[in-house]
Amino acid sequence: MEKIFENNKKWVEQRLSEDSEYFTKLAQGQEPRYLFIGCSDSRVPAGEITGTGPGEMFVHRNIANLVVHTDMNLLSVLQYAVEVLKVKDIMVCGHYGCGGVAAAASNRQFGLIDNWLRNIKDVVRLHEREFMSIYDEEQRLRRLVELNVIEQVHNLSKTSIIQNAMQTDNPPKLHGLVYDIKEGLLRDLKVNVASFRRYEHIYSVEQETVSEMEKEA
Repeated sequence: MEKIFENNKKWVEQRLSEDSEYFTKLAQGQEPRYLFIGCSDSRVPAGEITGTGPGEMFVHRNIANLVVHTDMNLLSVLQYAVEVLKVKDIMVCGHYGCGGVAAAASNRQFGLIDNWLRNIKDVVRLHEREFMSIYDEEQRLRRLVELNVIEQVHNLSKTSIIQNAMQTDNPPKLHGLVYDIKEGLLRDLKVNVASFRRYEHIYSVEQETVSEMEKEA
């Protein structure tokens, strides 16, 4: 921990040398443009790979960058980012070489995390024909990383938070990205959320007014 505190002091000194009011201005509040939903992997530092600094990007990370509809942590972050911070762009960012994706693709048991990784096994089920047609294991896992990101972007569009936001004048844009650790580059998967609208009759939810809720009560 001594190294952590030492690095912190050096970082503060560097920031103040560049701008003596840096922390004073930062303490006044945040207006981030982006929400980044990424993997907890230590090799994928959200701010560094996107070139964003403090105050520019709201961040949520979990194992294998999942958007799970029962995850109150993620939903709280999402609601705050969309409804309070008014972010303009929401990114789900996966990465090649993801251990969570590899674990989900196997039949091994890892413990408590198996319950979380079931969500990725659902991705395999939805795309089983394509997934099983790839014989090279590395390429198969790389494709699963991409398919997982695509499904998580779709999961975002299923939430009532995003559906309500889409009814506003300036809804946030949803993006699916993959980070290649070997190259350090981000790739845009160009997820077409509009194409998912063919399932609106299943997933769409309308926001009820107070009077409508009172009538039902």
